Amino acid sequence: MKNTKFLVKVNRGGARAAEYVLRVDRTPIQTTTNKKMALAMGRFTAEDAVKTMQNSRCTPELISILA
Repeated sequence: MKNTKFLVKVNRGGARAAEYVLRVDRTPIQTTTNKKMALAMGRFTAEDAVKTMQNSRCTPELISILA
């Protein structure tokens, strides 16, 4: 049985590269451009991170992966 994990992808607009959530235990949430270093988390943790990061400057989205 496969376990579904989630990544949170953050687009800040402009020409910047997409970023992924690295750590959620700090304020503000730390991000990285390296997808392999991104934090694979459960659905509820990922949804909480998206809610925390929603503001006028960034657009977070959930990406599901099979782990």
